[in-house]
Amino acid sequence: MNELGSVTWPPAPIKTERLVLREPGGRDRAAFIELLASPEVHTYLGGPRPRDELEREMPAVPERWPGSFVVALDGAMIGQILLRRATEHRRPAAAGKADLGYLFLPRAWGFGYAAEACAAALDWFDGVLPGEPVVLTTQSANVGSMRLAAKLGFTEVERFHAWDAEQWLGQRSPVTPSA
Repeated sequence: MNELGSVTWPPAPIKTERLVLREPGGRDRAAFIELLASPEVHTYLGGPRPRDELEREMPAVPERWPGSFVVALDGAMIGQILLRRATEHRRPAAAGKADLGYLFLPRAWGFGYAAEACAAALDWFDGVLPGEPVVLTTQSANVGSMRLAAKLGFTEVERFHAWDAEQWLGQRSPVTPSA
């Protein structure tokens, strides 16, 4: 998130059955470049960035800001999860809410890693900012992302047209702390 308020960052690494969510480090630079240059990853995101441009512009320690988690399997980065404040940009219903985003390398697709990692990030979020709703936007044509949104408990708020395609905005109701 651009603004996590009083949340301490970075948190301790979050461990799941198979994965670790952690702060990005210098060892992740090559994987970030691969992720951002991948035509498969960016099919529904406006297309990949040129690899040579990424090589020039990517800092030694990429994406180091609150809400950015590297998803690692056996120590190696396989994806990224982002939790940040949504802007109104073409999505007025999302403005100001926490926005979940994720990117995974194609070799990590189909194993349930995205669901496992996103669920862990959402659990962490519920613990540090209880009662706050989370939104997720994806192209309605992105069947895998639509399935993941449903699995994570997101329900449709609206559909809108942006970036030359129909977009789907879902919201996950806030988890309230038990009394």
